[in-house]
Amino acid sequence: MISRVAFIGLGVMGYPMAGHLARAGLEVTVYNRTGAKAEAWVKEYGGRHAATPALAAEDADAVFLCVGNDQDLHQVTLGEDGAVSTLAAGAVLVDHTTASATMARTLDDACREQGAHFIDAPVSGGQQGAENGQLSVMCGGEDAAFERVAPVLDHYGKSVVLMGPAGSGQLTKMANQICVGAAIQGVAEAIAFARDAGLDAEKAMQVIGAGAGSSWQLLNRHQTMIADEYEHGFAVDWMRKDLMICLAEANRTGTPLPVTAQINEFYKDIQAMGGGRWDTSSLLRRLRRD
Repeated sequence: MISRVAFIGLGVMGYPMAGHLARAGLEVTVYNRTGAKAEAWVKEYGGRHAATPALAAEDADAVFLCVGNDQDLHQVTLGEDGAVSTLAAGAVLVDHTTASATMARTLDDACREQGAHFIDAPVSGGQQGAENGQLSVMCGGEDAAFERVAPVLDHYGKSVVLMGPAGSGQLTKMANQICVGAAIQGVAEAIAFARDAGLDAEKAMQVIGAGAGSSWQLLNRHQTMIADEYEHGFAVDWMRKDLMICLAEANRTGTPLPVTAQINEFYKDIQAMGGGRWDTSSLLRRLRRD
């Protein structure tokens, strides 16, 4: 049974995810590169914070990670004072970072050398899903390790699914981001078209949202898109990172992704507009005529 855990990375996703574990009664030790945020988390949720990832991971039954990219992930796991070095035999390292499948397999190998286990477990649902405990968690790894951590993941996951061996969770997240990008662009174009055609865009989205043209992005983002508000979580900079991972993997497998490649360029345009920290629904801003 897992009772002592570490959580490394307290960004907009990790902070509330770690909070759900504390509220569930687990003994949580946190680490964050910016120590003040770790201190704030402990003040809010209890537990303790550690000075390094290695110290956070000591004696933990499971260690959870949610950082920025492959480089950050390597630093907190395999770098100096990285968490892998202090993993106890039988412990499980669970990575919620959206990273490459190659990095997932590297960490799986490193954990095996320690006598520990690894699960790559990227999530979808954004900041709102993390705060509400309604994330979709896509996992890769061994059945036995997954069965151990699945009850813990249920504290912030509405869907927790093992997709296959190490790397399978990351590959599934890539497919997820392909769907997300296409859906947002579709909503953006529909709103732009409705406006230019003289329709009430809000009313048009309500009607479309009740039919086959609906999507999570339409239902949850159309109002803020119409209001030209783009401060709702997952940033363009991170989406571009994810899409570049998708495109690199597609290049390796020989899979054509023409729409994904185009949307990646659209997000590049938004970065050039100074919108790197706008949320991903800002694709509509790119279509504005004023």
